Amino acid sequence: MNGIEQGALIAALMLLMLALRVHIGIAMLAAGSIGYIWIVDLDTLLNYFKTFAYARYSVYDLSVVPLFLLMGQFATHGGLSKALFKAGNAMIGHWRGGMAMAAVTACAGFGAICGSSLATAATMGQVALPELRRHGYSARLATAAIAAGGTLGILIPPSVPLVIYAIITEQNIAKLFVAAFIPGIIAAVGYMLAIAVMARIDPAHAPAGERMPWWGRIKALAETWPVLLIFLVVIGGIYGGFFTPTEAASIGTIATGGVALVSGGLKGGGFLECIYGAAQATAMIFLILLGADVLNVFLALTQMPAELAKWVISLELSPLLVLVVILLIYLVLGCIMDSLSMILLTIPIFFPIIMGIDLWGLAPDAKAIWFGILALMVVEIGLITPPVGMNVYIISSMAKDVPMKETFIGIIPFLISDLFRITLLLFVPGIALYALQVLQ
Repeated sequence: MNGIEQGALIAALMLLMLALRVHIGIAMLAAGSIGYIWIVDLDTLLNYFKTFAYARYSVYDLSVVPLFLLMGQFATHGGLSKALFKAGNAMIGHWRGGMAMAAVTACAGFGAICGSSLATAATMGQVALPELRRHGYSARLATAAIAAGGTLGILIPPSVPLVIYAIITEQNIAKLFVAAFIPGIIAAVGYMLAIAVMARIDPAHAPAGERMPWWGRIKALAETWPVLLIFLVVIGGIYGGFFTPTEAASIGTIATGGVALVSGGLKGGGFLECIYGAAQATAMIFLILLGADVLNVFLALTQMPAELAKWVISLELSPLLVLVVILLIYLVLGCIMDSLSMILLTIPIFFPIIMGIDLWGLAPDAKAIWFGILALMVVEIGLITPPVGMNVYIISSMAKDVPMKETFIGIIPFLISDLFRITLLLFVPGIALYALQVLQ
């Protein structure tokens, strides 16, 4: 049995465990351990267990994960999401569908200081969903707009999945953040257009609101200054070369915590809730990382990624066809798996294939960054596709009177927008690489 067959068999075992509702981190850890024992032996595996957890968790770059998660917790308790939604609604709320568009722009702004799609969807759901329903927006559009807007949390930098991708592929975190910025803006604009189309097709979905006077708009915008300042300090500091992403995450966490403290969001048990929320999310991510490490060690022993890359190259298929097949696999996996798990599971297999084929004549570094953004955009779709659309589940838990079927129907225009955006980035890599070229 060759390496590809061994890897495929263990992958099938892992998928079986997932079907039995075993946690993805445990499933990867168990499958990888069984494969390791199969190829080597139990004693060597136990010896490996003595050091591999420390080796993974002592990676300095990983410290940005709990820091960005804690920053998101502070932002939630500091009321920054309310200020963002209020400002967006003040500017465009009088348009037909404008309040839903304001929710999307608020999601984009919150994602710029959060880095987690689930946290963005949950926070904005609490803020925007009651207002949308109170102003007569249909349940379908209200829930779908927030669920889709929440996906901007992992696309607008800083992004936790991008940090993980950078560590796995040994890419520069700051460059990936730069490359994600323009696609993130395009995503937000695309969602706003989807809302506009829904509102024009059926005006009952989205009534027009009252126009706010200019002084009211300026006042609402002025209240978002903490978000703008934190974003400029964190992202501007990284791009300007003043400090590393880890240092930027530390500064951003302190600044966001200060805003939450002044606003009163940390009173009572608020601070402990922030710490607990960040710790819980970090533990979940690190468990998945641990399981992925063991599985990837097994795959390395089988030489499956390298052999698979050689096999794909030997087929002499069109490089574009290979990439499209990989993206289609991501779309399928997105229906049954969360985004971070997909990245950890597939990147060690797909990345060598991508680096081994010629795509638009891109240099290796540029290709690695472009593929990272492209993969992240496809992975993000999994957050709003059935049956495991985590953002949809989060919003549905807040809108218990809305059938989940209604939300998934409302998601369709946003998925169409996603497909247009992915196609655009697929054929025009410069969209992701332009910002890098400007800064160099």
